Amino acid sequence: MADGTNAYRNLEVPSLQGARPNMPTLLTFVGGVAMLYLARDVFLPIAIALLLTFALAPVATALRRAGFPRLLAVISTALMAFSLIAVVSLVIALQVTNLARNIPAYQSNVVTKIEAMREAGSGTGIVGRLSAIFERISREMSRSETAAPDGEAATRAEPVLVEIYAPDHPIQVLTNLIAPLIAPVAMAGLVIVVVIFMLLEREDLRDRFIRLVGYGDLHRTTEALEDAGTRVGHYLLMQLVVNVLYGVPVAIGLWLIGIPNAILWGLLAIIFRFVPYIGPIIAMILPLFLAVAVDPGWSMLVWTALLFVVMELVINNVVEPTLYGSKTGLSPLAIIVSAIFWAWIWGPVGLDLSTPLTVCLVVLGTHVPQFGFLQVLFGSDPVLAPHARLYQRLLAGDPDEATDQAEEMLEEDYLIDYYDKVAIPALILAERDRARGVMSEEQRLRLAESAMALVANMGDIAAQEADDDDGESVLTDDETGDTGAEALSGKGARILCVGGRGDLDDVTAAMLAQVLCVEGADAKAESFRQIDPSHIRALPVADLDTIVLCYLNRESTRQARFAVRRFKRISAGLRVGVVMWSEADEQKAKGSAGAVPSGIALDADFLCAGMTEAAIAALTQAPAVPLAPPEKIRSRKRLVPERAKVVSLR
Repeated sequence: MADGTNAYRNLEVPSLQGARPNMPTLLTFVGGVAMLYLARDVFLPIAIALLLTFALAPVATALRRAGFPRLLAVISTALMAFSLIAVVSLVIALQVTNLARNIPAYQSNVVTKIEAMREAGSGTGIVGRLSAIFERISREMSRSETAAPDGEAATRAEPVLVEIYAPDHPIQVLTNLIAPLIAPVAMAGLVIVVVIFMLLEREDLRDRFIRLVGYGDLHRTTEALEDAGTRVGHYLLMQLVVNVLYGVPVAIGLWLIGIPNAILWGLLAIIFRFVPYIGPIIAMILPLFLAVAVDPGWSMLVWTALLFVVMELVINNVVEPTLYGSKTGLSPLAIIVSAIFWAWIWGPVGLDLSTPLTVCLVVLGTHVPQFGFLQVLFGSDPVLAPHARLYQRLLAGDPDEATDQAEEMLEEDYLIDYYDKVAIPALILAERDRARGVMSEEQRLRLAESAMALVANMGDIAAQEADDDDGESVLTDDETGDTGAEALSGKGARILCVGGRGDLDDVTAAMLAQVLCVEGADAKAESFRQIDPSHIRALPVADLDTIVLCYLNRESTRQARFAVRRFKRISAGLRVGVVMWSEADEQKAKGSAGAVPSGIALDADFLCAGMTEAAIAALTQAPAVPLAPPEKIRSRKRLVPERAKVVSLR
């Protein structure tokens, strides 16, 4: 095959160039992580205040719109929020104190159940054997420690532990009581002050951030700030609503079951559920342990476990899909990794803040090219375009996964749309790599075989579409939106689709033939080998109305013209069309005729660039254009045939 490198200079695989971290960016990232870890006492309250500002900003804005002055709106918002937090903290402290006072009363139930389990296992001897093994190991370790160096038994007096008791001074007692509270109270006070000032100076902080980034990226900075505020604020608000809808029924259910301090477990369930994945497990384990300690039997444990399982099912499958209008933009793996990372940096508080902080990083990666790798690593959006994913799967020889991806798209699109928007662009990428010489012969054959398997797998979907449409199609003009166009029917049409120059062209011919069959035509596909001069006369040309030649390489105009003239010489009344495949964006930018050098005519009845155009042109009933005599071919001005009107086939 001729080299077609020049024809594909304008085609590019979806690039992640902005997402590739360079060395300065990596050094900046590592330095930032080190700074967050070493200066966590400074950054942690600022991060908490920033997230609370995102959450409380809509409330302050609503109060200002209601007529409140700025200062009064901010103070009222902060007062309501922190008063609620203080009340919840006080209730939790009182409940924990009450629970600690009652724990000794539950020890007898725990001991009784342990003895019952031991007796139940004594019949089989498993518990006894394990106990004997542990006792023997303990004796051997004690014997080795007390043995003399010369191997003789030696006895050594054990030292006597002496404890000196001195009564604490009242000031020391007060210091020991207050010292642990200084850090949390100081952090809480600092967070409150920072939140108030951030709410008051929100617009000024926004302007300063924009000025710091620069006026050149004003639109990008504005979009990033709005995106971050929307995502984080929406996440925190919806997560709070979901957690309340989870914690309140849990508290009521535990109270009905008889678990002590049900209010405590409901509040802890609301708080722990901010921690992704492991938070609900922690919130469930504590009441389960208490159920074991409180109830002499096992029924309370069973009912408690059943309550949490039912609530998880309801929240995960009903409440969250209903309330979350938009996702956080994080992949599930990113949520887990971010939880581990922020827990390592800032401890338990970082674990609670992991998801909203990572959302901010993803927003940064989305709008700042230097940090695009953050969006690639943690974002939930696909990093490869659909046609690039298909090309990768076909190149790997995996038509099954390619079929799964196609079926997902075909739940909303038609087969012709999938071929036009995804499959053909993927094969164009493959042809470009082949023309550049970066694809081996083995890879090309494997890709062509996988693509043919994909087309075969689409047969059931094609048959279903043909049955649903009853063999008829409705044409609508994409450019004008005209739905009154005359419908074309493929019934009675006999069409042969032929690959132009290679195995990949054969795949496109098979796709086009399948689409034409959906429209009711009697369409078949043949290999490019059949248009070789030694085989072309074996084709049943007399039984055909139209032949469509398919080319992925747009430098194949000379070969296309020779093939058209061969068919025209065999049967003068045969309609012969050519498809020079190009991507949809390129079709709109240049027009399908622009894909072919303007100084060459193909003597074809029609020239197309897309799947929809080719299907319509092949189904259009029009007389064949006669082949000009050789003496007129040399003298006439070459003109590219007018391209078919771009319409959608439905």
